[in-house]
Amino acid sequence: MGTSPPDFSGWTCPIPLRDYDRIVLGHGGGGQLSAELVEHMFIRAFGSGEELRDSAVLAPPPGRLAFSTDSYVVRPLFFPGGSIGDLAVNGTVNDLAMSGAQPLGLSCGFILEEGLEMAVLGRVVDEMAEAARMAGTTVVTGDTKVVNKGAADQLFINTAGIGLVPEGIDVRPDRATPGDILIISGDIGVHGIAVLSQREGIEFGTGVESDSASLNGLVAEMLRVCPDIHVLRDPTRGGVAASLCEIASAARVGISYTDSLLPVPGEVAAACSFLGLDPMTIANEGKLIAIVPPQAAEEVLAVMRAHPDGTGAVVIGSITENHPGVVVAKTAFGATRVVDLPLGEVLPRIC
Repeated sequence: MGTSPPDFSGWTCPIPLRDYDRIVLGHGGGGQLSAELVEHMFIRAFGSGEELRDSAVLAPPPGRLAFSTDSYVVRPLFFPGGSIGDLAVNGTVNDLAMSGAQPLGLSCGFILEEGLEMAVLGRVVDEMAEAARMAGTTVVTGDTKVVNKGAADQLFINTAGIGLVPEGIDVRPDRATPGDILIISGDIGVHGIAVLSQREGIEFGTGVESDSASLNGLVAEMLRVCPDIHVLRDPTRGGVAASLCEIASAARVGISYTDSLLPVPGEVAAACSFLGLDPMTIANEGKLIAIVPPQAAEEVLAVMRAHPDGTGAVVIGSITENHPGVVVAKTAFGATRVVDLPLGEVLPRIC
């Protein structure tokens, strides 16, 4: 992602944006300052082939549409491996991808705090634009509001996305079936620990970077070799534990995994041990859980490992008809323990 602030030097307008190094209330007032911000900040980054109007007009090909929305309040705005900008795009693209959809277009709504540095906003917008480009989509519409200083923490972003689900694809949590194989695409817990380390100034010996990434390309490859994938899930807030508990409840099946098979990198394990956290409950932003028919598991795993976003994919467990609605983990001592849905958000302001 780019990290350079936007170049204001060549901008010209009746009230030059370069004269404002911070957001003022007038930037949300619908007048000249608002128009200038849209033209020189957002259109500059996102581009637009159409005249400005109240909505974007899309012409989707035939098929079913997926629609998702999410809001991002991560603190700090920038963290190792990402920012609130690419996180907002990647998170919404991934929500669509977990239904098997490829994105047709995104919207973004900005809540800006009075006094926010214009260079900070420019960097966030540029990283959003780059993330959208990497995902093969664009931001097609948006909105900006400015609130009084103290009414927001610098910058909040709401995104929504529309995507197309290919014919014959039926991915949903209640399709998990006894005998299915449980796969995770790589190391878990890295996003939450990366944000926490930046927020609290804690170092864990080696740098931990967020796994923030758009997974629609990986999902497309998985569906190419197995159109009958039953369940896809990106384990964000609540981590892998919350996602598995929700799937087990929705499908009324049991889920069993083995602790020793979990891909937990050493620095995440060390951080969680130090802080008294469970890696299974830590947020991820570039990993997915796949539940696939047993006869397709080997081929799906191979295509995942061949993709840059799935090189660390591993089988961690399976779906069972035993203990419906309950997730259990097999421990290193040969015992089993019940994995509960987290009571609340373990690490707030992670996404």
